Amino acid sequence: MPHAQPDPAHMADRVRQVMQVAVQSGRLIGAVVLVAVDGQTVVTEAMGLADREQASPMRPDTVFRLASLTKPVVTATALALVEQGMLDLHAPVTRYLPDFRPTLPDGGACIITPHQLLTHTSGLTYGFSFPRDDNPYLRAGVSDGIAEPGVSLADNLARLATTRLVFAPGQGWSYSLGLDVMGGVIEKITGLSLPQAVRQYVGGPLGWLQTGFVPPAHDSLAACYADARPTPIRMGASYALPRLLPGGGVGEIRFAPDRIFNPTSYPSGGAGMVGTAGEFLAFLEAVRLGGEGLLAPASAALFGRNAIGDVDMGPLARGRRFGYGGAVITNPEAARTPLSPGSFTWGGVYGHQWVVDRARGVSIVMLSNTALAGMAGSYPDAVVAAVCGR
Repeated sequence: MPHAQPDPAHMADRVRQVMQVAVQSGRLIGAVVLVAVDGQTVVTEAMGLADREQASPMRPDTVFRLASLTKPVVTATALALVEQGMLDLHAPVTRYLPDFRPTLPDGGACIITPHQLLTHTSGLTYGFSFPRDDNPYLRAGVSDGIAEPGVSLADNLARLATTRLVFAPGQGWSYSLGLDVMGGVIEKITGLSLPQAVRQYVGGPLGWLQTGFVPPAHDSLAACYADARPTPIRMGASYALPRLLPGGGVGEIRFAPDRIFNPTSYPSGGAGMVGTAGEFLAFLEAVRLGGEGLLAPASAALFGRNAIGDVDMGPLARGRRFGYGGAVITNPEAARTPLSPGSFTWGGVYGHQWVVDRARGVSIVMLSNTALAGMAGSYPDAVVAAVCGR
């Protein structure tokens, strides 16, 4: 039975109420929400402050550090290269990066494919997935792409290649630095830097002016805050946010907000872009509508299709499987979401979430300057309910 279409006439009011509660309660410092229905932008809301200390208001065109919103963009770039015959998703990554050879948990050799990098089934992970007192990525000097300014891509890949995988490729799922490795693959096969390749295959066709790997002026970029009570605290030059690990123990997400301004920091294919809600919405809409000059319809359809089979993503991802570019809703009831089956979604650690529900013709972009409250939990869930709930 098809879902009832959203009601744009009341949607903006419902979204505005959710945002007001989040900002007035101190859960978020500031936020932007854009919603498109059937190709028309029906919600454009900005609330709170982009920079609390400077009393700068949030605006619809505020530029944010996009964090993992970078991933679907780099995924689209990779798929464009597949269409041109330059990339084989199922070839060994060593075809493109001969020296990238991390080993199995027992030290044995293995084969990783670009498909596994894009779907987080390679056996790589992130440093924040380990306990902070026993972190092999930290010992190897591996950057997660949002901290450690001054590390080059070649150095980071070399360091990552010295580590052991957390499982054999294809035998599990772990959110990972796979898109950073894919950035290296893209650079190798195109002869372009990753920023140049993203510009050529995505940003240029979409007419992006502010979204990419090039930092804007300091005063046009939203400040960064982290969850705290009674009010979020501003991140300094570096900040470590504790993270409870699913298996027990405590990891930490390390931030360096001004990494984007350091020209010697590598362009992270998983977390390195900055941009605006409107330009990111244009990207989601192009994918939703079947490629729209970026990709062939068959490639765009991979966004929203389970790409990992029965591989379990863990207890926090019930009713979801991973596709290309984001998680796919396979069982809305188990996922506890009003979204339609086949909807796809993901977030960004600086405080963002996005959603595409093709069955309803809906795309949602939620950007905030507050980690992690803007990314997961009651606030983004309430925005989705305000848009897609009954």
